[in-house]
Amino acid sequence: MRNNENSYIYGKHPVEEMLKSEPKRVQKIFIKKTTTTDFGLIKELSSANKVPVSFVDQKRISDIAGQEAVSQGVAALVSEAGFMNFEEFLSGINVKKNPAVIVLDEVEDPHNVGAIIRTAAAAGASAVIIGKHRQAPITAAVFKVSAGAAARLPIIRVSNINNALDKLKEAGFWIVALDQNAAGPEGSRKDGKIFWQEDLVMPVCFVVGNEGQGIRQKTLERADFKLRIPMHGAVESLNVSVSAALAIYEWVRQNGKLK
Repeated sequence: MRNNENSYIYGKHPVEEMLKSEPKRVQKIFIKKTTTTDFGLIKELSSANKVPVSFVDQKRISDIAGQEAVSQGVAALVSEAGFMNFEEFLSGINVKKNPAVIVLDEVEDPHNVGAIIRTAAAAGASAVIIGKHRQAPITAAVFKVSAGAAARLPIIRVSNINNALDKLKEAGFWIVALDQNAAGPEGSRKDGKIFWQEDLVMPVCFVVGNEGQGIRQKTLERADFKLRIPMHGAVESLNVSVSAALAIYEWVRQNGKLK
């Protein structure tokens, strides 16, 4: 989605969110002619922001969103916004407030990326950082799964994740890797520290890894702490987006950020 080109987003809530947060990016709205869905807010926001609305048949919506997509009968043509500049983010962040960011190390499933962005925004994280390579891009599918949070939360794309972690450390962040193989002092996996046992009252950068391979070794070596999520039975790990959610909300709990 963020390629400095025009692109489409689809789904009622993502389109509403884009019209609320960045209406100048919305070029045109497409709504299915015959539908029982209430698009009153979309029509109202489109009118207020002078965004043209076209009422089209289902085939046109499907051509835009894809045959398998759950479009809910609405799509929007949007102009792309650039990613937030990493250096600008670092210069503007106040580490005294114990912020949190989530770094994605080669997460390839768009649905996982969207879910992590949505959770990060809901938890009050300051940004999500992704790499340029072997990483799911910010597509319409990501935007849909994020429920529009991709338009609100700063998303930063860097050329080198490890260099970014080094700079986050220099800025005052502690690097916390979610690693199911985290070992304790005696080298035993079962003795590895569980995520809720670590003091997270500090500026935190959570690192989550690839769905199959986990966090790369060179990236793990930069972690100040390696934390695991306890498992029962034969289950070895959780979905990466679920792991990220558990960790970020433990940070929320410990820092008294619950409403």
